[in-house]
Amino acid sequence: MQVTYWAEHAWLGDRVEPGVAIEVTDGRITAVRTEVPSPPPGATTLRGLTLPGLANAHSHAFHRALRGRTQVGSGTFWTWRDVMYGVADRLTPDSYFALARATYAEMALAGITCVGEFHYLHHSPGGAPYADPNAMGEALIAAAAEAGIRITLLDTAYLSSGFGEAPNHHQTRFSDGTADAWAERAAALKPAGHARIGAAVHSVRAVPADQLTTVARWADEREAPLHVHLSEQTAENEACLAAHGRTPTRLLADHGVLGPRTSAVHATHLTDEDIALLGGATSTICMCPTTERDLADGIGPAVRLQRAGSPLSLGSDSHAVIDLLEEARAMELDERLRTRTRGHWTAAALLRAATEDGHASLGWADAGRIEPGALADLTTVALDSVRTAGPAPRHGAETAVFAATGADIRHTVVGGRHVVRDGVHQLVPDVPRALADSIAALSG
Repeated sequence: MQVTYWAEHAWLGDRVEPGVAIEVTDGRITAVRTEVPSPPPGATTLRGLTLPGLANAHSHAFHRALRGRTQVGSGTFWTWRDVMYGVADRLTPDSYFALARATYAEMALAGITCVGEFHYLHHSPGGAPYADPNAMGEALIAAAAEAGIRITLLDTAYLSSGFGEAPNHHQTRFSDGTADAWAERAAALKPAGHARIGAAVHSVRAVPADQLTTVARWADEREAPLHVHLSEQTAENEACLAAHGRTPTRLLADHGVLGPRTSAVHATHLTDEDIALLGGATSTICMCPTTERDLADGIGPAVRLQRAGSPLSLGSDSHAVIDLLEEARAMELDERLRTRTRGHWTAAALLRAATEDGHASLGWADAGRIEPGALADLTTVALDSVRTAGPAPRHGAETAVFAATGADIRHTVVGGRHVVRDGVHQLVPDVPRALADSIAALSG
């Protein structure tokens, strides 16, 4: 299939160019022509600022059902987790498909073209495997296809409730018993055109230290992404020190988990040595600012991690909101609040985290750029909304990062396919209704 998109303005990695023709063949960009003042014959027009597609590097799709519930009253991460377990207990492959399809459609409306799904809800309540042991994971892969976005399914090892403790009654459906059993089940998952398979260690508290190497080896043998929740809570650090006499980061390093295909999610409470270990391994750091502030986790040392050698990516995690532009903005603005200084990242650097580096962390190194040979994944931000009108188009990157929201996404293109056109999803006709219905089905 051949198609040409004409971008009124396009972000080409370091600058905004007016009048850019993007030629696509079989889902990949074949040519990028600048100084094209009007749409070529037959081209599809993208009014606004066209960026590479956004990569949501950390998602728990079923958490979308928690929006509005967990904001009632007060509490901690741990009380939030209890509410989350209640939703997890009610999911089936069919209801998870419906919820994930709607959630991924919401992501497409927000300009997200690829999601990293950190998937640990494997079995039926009580822990018995489904007839297809990967029914839940396959439901997520199918949901992404129907919503029109790419997915990296990060199949997650989750074997214990804490250091030396068996899974609690909620967590039994997360656990395969051992890392070897996890590896055998995960190996049966198959990639697809829109889907790649990666691995995840839920956390050092959820995978015994002597089984971390099994998960790392599984990912290494497949050259697959490996993600891990890291030091989101100080309680995890304290428990790890008590059990192993070292920090979670040091424990991961000692068992071969860190490396350039590894992404550490949150990385909020780190020592100087932790930062050096992560940066020295060039492990990506996935920051999820809207979730981290919603759960009162804290502000991670993203500036120091990047200076140490770690690329940065962004995720919407618990989906308190789904808006990668807000995640990018929040990373900078949170750092301003913490340091009381401005300008830690340029708009270009924040866009790189939301696009190229996010895709790389998910195993899609051929996405996240508008250049020949790259996957034809694009998102267009309106420059004439009440939030974005006024600045000159040459400041479009700054406008997108520091003023626009997901509501300003006008077009989303995935593999050359126009998934969102003029703010309307072309595959899921009524996304709000799909969300409301799939969440209502889980009420209890």
